[in-house]
Amino acid sequence: MEKRVRVRFAPSPTGGLHMGGVRTALFNYLFAKKHGGDFILRIEDTDQTRFVDGAEQYIIDALKWCGISPNEGVGFGDGPHKPYRQSERKELGIYKKYADKLIASGHAYYAFDTSEELDEMRKRLEAAKVVAPQYNAVTRQNMRNSLTLPEDEVKKLLEAGAKHVVRLKVPRNEEIRFNDIIRGWVVVNSAQVDDKVLLKSDGMPTYHLAHIVDDIEMQISHAVRGEEWLPSAPAHILIYRYLGLENEMPKLAHLPLILNPDGNGKISKREARFPVFPLSWKDPREATPYTGYRESGYYPEAFVNILALLGWNPGNNEEIFSVAQLADIFEFERVHKSGAKFDPEKAKWFNQQYLRKHSDAELAAVFKPLLKEKGYERSDAFLVDFCKLVKEKVQFVHEFWDHGKYVFEPPLSYDEKVITKKWNEKSKSIFIIVSEKFKNTSEWTVENITKSFHDAEAETGKIDMQLLRVLITGVAGGPQLFDMLALIGREESVKRMETALHKLTQ
Repeated sequence: MEKRVRVRFAPSPTGGLHMGGVRTALFNYLFAKKHGGDFILRIEDTDQTRFVDGAEQYIIDALKWCGISPNEGVGFGDGPHKPYRQSERKELGIYKKYADKLIASGHAYYAFDTSEELDEMRKRLEAAKVVAPQYNAVTRQNMRNSLTLPEDEVKKLLEAGAKHVVRLKVPRNEEIRFNDIIRGWVVVNSAQVDDKVLLKSDGMPTYHLAHIVDDIEMQISHAVRGEEWLPSAPAHILIYRYLGLENEMPKLAHLPLILNPDGNGKISKREARFPVFPLSWKDPREATPYTGYRESGYYPEAFVNILALLGWNPGNNEEIFSVAQLADIFEFERVHKSGAKFDPEKAKWFNQQYLRKHSDAELAAVFKPLLKEKGYERSDAFLVDFCKLVKEKVQFVHEFWDHGKYVFEPPLSYDEKVITKKWNEKSKSIFIIVSEKFKNTSEWTVENITKSFHDAEAETGKIDMQLLRVLITGVAGGPQLFDMLALIGREESVKRMETALHKLTQ
């Protein structure tokens, strides 16, 4: 019988959830939706020293804003496998039970080494030119653990409560094979795998044991995570094998990195050229706050669409997908093995496409309070016309002001290049006539404005429309000229022309 699809997103509350983590959550969500399965949020807080206040709630809020809410887990409702925080599960004794089983079968052992002894071991290996010093099948023979100490001494140490950890006993020279959905068969020699710590000295499990126990207990069908965990996967395979659970382990999928625009490394949270977090994040340990995609004016649908195409290909040339459409066609087999370069300009383009999907009335409602902050108020009908006029020029709602502020306030200066090139006594005389024609236009509609302009041309010859635009707005480019004049109004348009004629002749 085919196993029900159950996937989990399992971040650590050690900081804000960056875009790479959101993509991992998104791919899990899409896969669960496609197959009618479950998507779970599990908080992996085994490292209490790195816990950051507010990080857990940030994760929950970010997933909700993105529209990829789990149907079970922390902040989203209990299921049969609660609790979903590993710190709470530890109190139930779940992890120790599995660690004890590994010790009993000879596949894990107690290690009593102090931090000073571990440092000394690393220094010895570095002096011996060992490239990657690690606690493994060779070095453990010279360390203080239950494999080298007499059995009675180990017993006394444990009874006395001596500080210790539990480590995985990795074989010295054994081929470990596993099939990754994205990368195919991966083969690693156990000599490259260290004896991972499974239980820390405080009894808290490490990620290596905890996520395996939780995945088994929660009946997870597919474990999807970033490729940074690929080197640890062979140790995880051994743990499943030694627990007798290899046939029950989830299918693995290791996602490629999201690379910076230069392609020379993964995206850093300190990237200054574009947001990295979905929502603004202020780490209590740092002075610098980070602006999020939401606060930068991105639509959540655009943000999700951007992430979906970072490392995944739909198999055609289409780029705009709703979450529902993505869920219909998503498969891990179309995820790339190599890293995906993030293009911040393409991200803005995506937002523009979603902005254009909104009605003029919807855009006007969002822009209205932004306009009020600038000290201006207009009727809803006026703002609808304004948004209709300007929206093809913008990528974000907050850009409406930058691209159309001249509708609300007269220019203080005029495009220097245009004036230098085109303004002279002849053009002055032409625009005096245009001003008079506009002043005498009875009903100020686009049709009548156009007629008045052509009437002026009949008297003066061809009129430079770019120069007219500069006299009215101060800038050389913008939306359709006569529509813009209709919005500005007759009195204001004429007043601006007369002001320009006066300033430019001084």
